[in-house]
Amino acid sequence: MIPSSVYLDAATAAPLHPVARQALLAALDDGWADPDRLYTSARRARQLLDAAREAAAQTLGVRPDELSFTSSGTTAAHSAVLGGLRGRRRAGAVLVHSAIEHSAVLHAAQQHTAGGGTAVEVPVDRLGRLDLDAWSTAVTGSGVALAALIAASHEVGTVQPVEAAAAVCADAGVPLYVDAAQMVGRMPVPPGWSVLTASARKWGGPPGVGLLVVRKGTRWESPWPADERESGRTPGTVNLPAVVAAAASLRAAAADAAAEAARLTPLVDRIRSRVAAEVPDVEVVGDPERRLPHLVTFSCLYVDGEALLHALDRRGFAVSSGSSCTSSTLRPSHVLEAMGVLSHGNVRVSLHAGSTEADVERFLAELPGIVADLRAEAGVVGL
Repeated sequence: MIPSSVYLDAATAAPLHPVARQALLAALDDGWADPDRLYTSARRARQLLDAAREAAAQTLGVRPDELSFTSSGTTAAHSAVLGGLRGRRRAGAVLVHSAIEHSAVLHAAQQHTAGGGTAVEVPVDRLGRLDLDAWSTAVTGSGVALAALIAASHEVGTVQPVEAAAAVCADAGVPLYVDAAQMVGRMPVPPGWSVLTASARKWGGPPGVGLLVVRKGTRWESPWPADERESGRTPGTVNLPAVVAAAASLRAAAADAAAEAARLTPLVDRIRSRVAAEVPDVEVVGDPERRLPHLVTFSCLYVDGEALLHALDRRGFAVSSGSSCTSSTLRPSHVLEAMGVLSHGNVRVSLHAGSTEADVERFLAELPGIVADLRAEAGVVGL
């Protein structure tokens, strides 16, 4: 008998929010035309696009003309980094970023350095918290064009000191780009940033929609070939039904965020404490206090991460391991390496609106036996 499925990987993609599904189906009927044309169906599509932009901007507390829709969170991140550097190329060619940025940001940094630019990596401590002194030294250095800081780690959940980091950037006259993919729709984003990105599938919107916000007065220039759509910030026609669904679900998720955080935080606390107490030779990683309400990561010594994922999947648990965006390479997570913590047998559990106490209890009841079996298969016994 195949066990019933328990989805515990919301940090990769949350299940589609009911509001998103409803909005998507309605917009498929009403929003199929090109919003840049002048006929009746196109004008209706334009109304839907404008309303979606207004709703998303209001939820984020920004101006509608500061917000653009992109084809994904990755595209938004690439645009944020490369556009921020391009817009400030007269100021210098140095990009400052934390050691635990999402791979999308790191890939943009690699392209920048391949073109002759410089990237300065700022370390974190063992809990995944940014070293603010090192950040200050790097940001106030010569020729810094842009600084990038993830709002909260997508791998271990540690919330970064965005406001303090932004104050350093403001004093140095350096714009700050914040990757808020794991925070938007779950908790308020701290102030002080100049550029922000997010991804709809993280809050229960459809995949294929990202948000790029560029504050007025920020020097930013599109790194892509010229295109008149989305204020010239990102090329191509937007997927209007998906955009409408993303904006509607963002508003719904943000409205429920405080209540969801209050519900999920104790469940994550339970996972953190029970795993540490009931699974031998395990390390629960990330800040235990300044963290996302829905995410917990731990590593099990003497266990192969891929084997653990498959074993959990056979028991009906969908979780991720290591870096969610580099796990196919079978390399250790750059985030865990930067923190200096155990990366073997790594599991990331991330809850969502449909996650229940029963789901968590079932996971906690089965995990110790699964880990013990894998260790026994590997010849590791007596722990």
